[in-house]
Amino acid sequence: MKRGLTKIELLAPARNVVVGIAAIDCGADAVYIGASRFGARAQAGNSTADIGRLCDHAHRYDARVYATVNTILFDHELKEAELLVKELYAAGVDALIVQDMALLRLDIPPIALHASTQCDIRTPEKARFLASLGFSQLVLARELSLDEIRAVSREVDVPLEAFVHGALCVSYSGRCQASHAFCGRSANRGECAQLCRLPYDLVDGDGHVLMSGKHLLSLRDFNATSVLAAMIDAGVSSFKIEGRLKDEYYVKNIVAHYRRCLDEIIATHSELARASTGRSVPGFEPAPYKSFNRSFTTYFVDGHRTPREDDMACLDTPKSMGEPVGYVTAVKGRDITLSTRLALANGDGFSFMGPDGTFAGFRANKVNGSTVTTLEKVKIASGTMVYRTRDKAFNDVLTSAVARRTMGIDCELRLAGDSLVLAVSDERGCRVEHSVKAQGVGEARTPQGAKQREVLAKLGDTVYTLREAVVLDTVFVPASLLTRLRRETLALLERTHAAIRKVDLRRSEDRDARYPSTSLSAADNVANKLARQVYAEHGVTSITPALECQSGPVAEGTTVMRTRYCLRRQLGACLQKDGVRRLPATLWLRSGNVKLRVVCDCARCEMRLLTAR
Repeated sequence: MKRGLTKIELLAPARNVVVGIAAIDCGADAVYIGASRFGARAQAGNSTADIGRLCDHAHRYDARVYATVNTILFDHELKEAELLVKELYAAGVDALIVQDMALLRLDIPPIALHASTQCDIRTPEKARFLASLGFSQLVLARELSLDEIRAVSREVDVPLEAFVHGALCVSYSGRCQASHAFCGRSANRGECAQLCRLPYDLVDGDGHVLMSGKHLLSLRDFNATSVLAAMIDAGVSSFKIEGRLKDEYYVKNIVAHYRRCLDEIIATHSELARASTGRSVPGFEPAPYKSFNRSFTTYFVDGHRTPREDDMACLDTPKSMGEPVGYVTAVKGRDITLSTRLALANGDGFSFMGPDGTFAGFRANKVNGSTVTTLEKVKIASGTMVYRTRDKAFNDVLTSAVARRTMGIDCELRLAGDSLVLAVSDERGCRVEHSVKAQGVGEARTPQGAKQREVLAKLGDTVYTLREAVVLDTVFVPASLLTRLRRETLALLERTHAAIRKVDLRRSEDRDARYPSTSLSAADNVANKLARQVYAEHGVTSITPALECQSGPVAEGTTVMRTRYCLRRQLGACLQKDGVRRLPATLWLRSGNVKLRVVCDCARCEMRLLTAR
């Protein structure tokens, strides 16, 4: 672990303000949300007013709100982006997540900037450069191992953010132009067509089909539960859940899971602390396997890829795999019996791989123990593995559960002349005093402490819970007066905290810093004059514009995906290993009008996919 106190941040996605508030209530230390424009998920835009509402809720717990302004920008959009940033700053947004360096030259408020994963932060040199530009937090590439994270951490003095759960881009984020090349929809503009989730034929140089209709580029979902402590030790302090298009129930479940895991680690390490305040009770037992997932992988974090090197992709389906239930032991008419100890329920949804090699599904109309009765007869054989994609009982609990996040307060009641004074301090480090005229207050005939504590503890309509209370046991205080004093003091506490809450500002830029290279390719996504200016001022002499700036179709042979995932390795045919399956030297991927040439760069242990006609 790093020396000194390290604040650990759980960062959750917010499709909208409702999902964002649910994430905060379930324990997120921060949320990221798309603004009305220029977010990398075009379908997840939100009004500035809604983002302001989310900020108000989050800030009560010292939680933060980050707005994603992480598309590349064209010259004619710079002024609009400038105005948007000013609106977000006024709404209370704590930081912007960006990839376009033009933000560094816009006339914007001193809002903190975070370097998005689209900045392709894979090396200590790139991380050091971005930190020198004034970025307050760096979002690392998903592909990094613990050793690579550790190497970056040694070179920078800003927090490192890493993905911890959810969907994986097969390409290095920000360096995928496949959607733009074949569909005219730029992933760097928030319009990814997700070509990586298509079924592909694997074809050799002579046109022979080696595999047919397999999802050869569709990765499993990331799940870093088992390596959280190791990631902290390597230097990660912000743990990001992917899923800005996910619904409230997905976010609640996954946030509650990682909140519990991180709290357990923090509790055993005195040098770690939560990045926000309050205690969350989600109202349900989190279970990651019960939310959408394509089955899980730890990807490259452990440095040895996964327990089996072919466990990164889910070749049979890009849809949710759900939770493993068991094997079919008997089929009789519409009755399917499973070898499982799980509690099944009417309305559960299931999936399985059919005899034709594609996934199919069925729903339970009736359940009797481990036997499921379906509405229509299902063609499924004994011995087939079945997964539950919809757990009705769990979904019902998620739907009805109301997460509650509270903060502890200490109260001290005293008399000062003819005034009754209440001092309140909270776990955020905020303390206030408020007084009212002591009308009706006098010497008590019986002990009053228990009654006064009871009044002070009536905090059901607030975010507070009473921890300790110093009261006036020998003094009678009318309950109505104490209630008024409690209500007014807590209102003052809220206003005081809002006034003194620490706000992170943009770090200064080191104008003498030099970019690690003197040239930039189209994959570096430079799309406007201000971004070119930034790179030029930092030593770059040759800049090829982003593909999105170039007219006409993308040229044949253009690299549109560069990835650490390798098809040969996934299929057990790695060229670096002896005695393994061999595939032809020339390979193509084909799906409809999408045709890609596969090039394995063994020296870098990378795969490149090139456009073909």
